[in-house]
Amino acid sequence: MQFYEAKLKKHGSQLNRSLIDGIEVLQGLASFERPVGCRELARYLELDITRVNRLLRTLAFVGFARQTDDRKYTTGPAMLVLAAQGLFASGATSKAIKPLEELRVYGLVVAMGVLWHDKVTYLYHSLPDMGSESPLGRLGYFPATECGVGMSLLSELEDEEIIHLYADKDIPGYPDGIDSLLQNIQQIRQQQFVRMETHYKTHLPHHSVTIAVNVKGSMHSAIALSGWIPDAATDELVDTLNRIAKEIEELSD
Repeated sequence: MQFYEAKLKKHGSQLNRSLIDGIEVLQGLASFERPVGCRELARYLELDITRVNRLLRTLAFVGFARQTDDRKYTTGPAMLVLAAQGLFASGATSKAIKPLEELRVYGLVVAMGVLWHDKVTYLYHSLPDMGSESPLGRLGYFPATECGVGMSLLSELEDEEIIHLYADKDIPGYPDGIDSLLQNIQQIRQQQFVRMETHYKTHLPHHSVTIAVNVKGSMHSAIALSGWIPDAATDELVDTLNRIAKEIEELSD
């Protein structure tokens, strides 16, 4: 809940804390790839267990959560309906697929993701020579500070927001703390793209490089290319990513 503390102080009674907590619980539930117990979820969200239990029961009542036989919780059918409706209404994937497919000619990982708190969710993630597997919604959450998409999107936040986002917690990839992260964020803002090493075993070889840029407008996200990328190729790939980002922006207007 650290992410919201500054905004809660600023807006005060204008905001509904119960609604915020309910959305936090739903989002927390969706972040687990397995059913999760009330106590574990409360600890993960740093919320009171009694409050989390009441919110989970309410979410289950309206179909956004589902209780398993062992009394744990997972997302319910209403969550899938809302996700599908949201993607359809925004055109977040259907409008972006064709431009993103153009990037596959480089033989690199092609990705498009959005930021939620300190995590990135990939709307599109295509491996080289992936075959018939769909590139849509195939990955879960990743720490924002350990992927190019996340760092690119973090660079659009104010420093104060980033500080509150990571208050009292370890920052993945930044053992020296918040000052080191903010220094890198400032560099990204200046150059207007990300180039960083990434090490996810699930979809990238060791010591791969990710280049990422932001997509502005209603399709607020970032797109990236990852793999073996020599320094000399950076400018060309940044120009290409910016062109594709512009195409996606225009399609979403």
